[in-house]
Amino acid sequence: MSITRRRFLQRSAAATALGLPAVASSRVLGANEAIAVGVLGLGIRGLGAHVPSFENQQGVTVVAISDPDRQRLDGAAKTIESRYGHRVEQHVDLRELIERRDIDAIGNATQNYWHGLSTIWACQAGKHVYVEKPLSHYIWEGRQMVHAAGKYDRIVQCGTQRRSQGSIAAAIEWIRQGHLGKIQHVTAFANKARSSCGKRPTPLPIPDTVDYDLWCGPARKVPIFRDRLQYDCSFDWNTGDGESCNQGVHELDVARWCLGESTLPRRVMSLGGRFVFDDACDVPNTQITYYDFPTAPVLYEVHNLRKAKGSREMSDFRGERVGVIVDCEGGSVSLYRGIAWDSTGKQVQTFTGGGDHFVNFIEAVRSGNREHLAAEVKVGHISTATCHAGNISYRVGQKASKEEMRRQVEPHPVYCEMYDRLLEHLAAHEIDADARTVTLGPWLEIDRQHECFPGNEEANRLVRGFYREPYVVPDLST
Repeated sequence: MSITRRRFLQRSAAATALGLPAVASSRVLGANEAIAVGVLGLGIRGLGAHVPSFENQQGVTVVAISDPDRQRLDGAAKTIESRYGHRVEQHVDLRELIERRDIDAIGNATQNYWHGLSTIWACQAGKHVYVEKPLSHYIWEGRQMVHAAGKYDRIVQCGTQRRSQGSIAAAIEWIRQGHLGKIQHVTAFANKARSSCGKRPTPLPIPDTVDYDLWCGPARKVPIFRDRLQYDCSFDWNTGDGESCNQGVHELDVARWCLGESTLPRRVMSLGGRFVFDDACDVPNTQITYYDFPTAPVLYEVHNLRKAKGSREMSDFRGERVGVIVDCEGGSVSLYRGIAWDSTGKQVQTFTGGGDHFVNFIEAVRSGNREHLAAEVKVGHISTATCHAGNISYRVGQKASKEEMRRQVEPHPVYCEMYDRLLEHLAAHEIDADARTVTLGPWLEIDRQHECFPGNEEANRLVRGFYREPYVVPDLST
């Protein structure tokens, strides 16, 4: 089944031009038939979540795995054989795995910047896909993933697994019933400690076990000056999307679900910076963003630094480090903790219930109905694109003084409160926010239908993004 890269690309390009999958779907799955899965990417999520979550379902078997790191690949194959009692086929090049006719579904745990192209290839090859969050690396790319799922009639689930959590669904339904009145705003937050990614004087040596061209894929193939090749790539704009998208897509997805919003916000603004760490990564580690949805605003804050200089504690918001809190006219609800309070602070309701996102995916694959998915690709796209929009505001911003920032956030009292928390946090790290150390992004108006920023050429370049030949995401809009 192995094919050359050139042959794969020729077949995929020809299929796209004809509006057909590169490989026809091998078969229609019956309710009790065995499902063969291939897993792409063998890091924390691939080997630690995808493999066991598929293997532990009756009638589902991981038959092949792929990673551009041969050492990871071999180690994962040995782990699978030891734990589950069967061997798996190994592929350094994910295209070889995708092209196999004996595979029904793909568990896509590649890095962010690989999600789009590999998912589209899989759809073209007739495979159903469970793809990790954030769904895409660029807004335009996410929309092409939606087109691919529709065009090739594939089941595509985004890995925003909170959508399968029963307690959150119950809390949202309770809010919608009007128990606390109208929603005023939603505050989402991630206080997650991150360490410096390092700053080497010379490029990081790439191990002989890694096919670096494949590892880079659509991203720019450049020397790396951080200390680690793998996970820290999430904190470099070339290959990652920062904490406000890497983690934030979970919280923004839940907030948007609660509001019942099905498209991007009307406008967005973000500010922050990368503080304390003098390293080779470039995404912010302290950031606040305002998403202006018609129903109610959603605000998101990121603190990757500790609570204060020299402290081992982390900041929190109302006692939670990571979460989503909905403030209504008559009280508040913590969607992650499953607790509701009235306006006096008295607890008035709790919510329970679990769920399994991978089980939901397999059930949808068996039924052949994408409506059975908890986080169908379009749902994942809108939530991810919302996060990207906030980051784009930040990325086109400029260093500003406290007075300039205050003027921009002042019309929005709840954003002013979040801004004051940011100033306190920076002061606790002995950072002078008035010395133009903070980047202030502009308010960006969003064309919600076309998913772009009218009249802002710089921002729209980041909507479309960059692809390195031959790893180019196809335009599937027609």
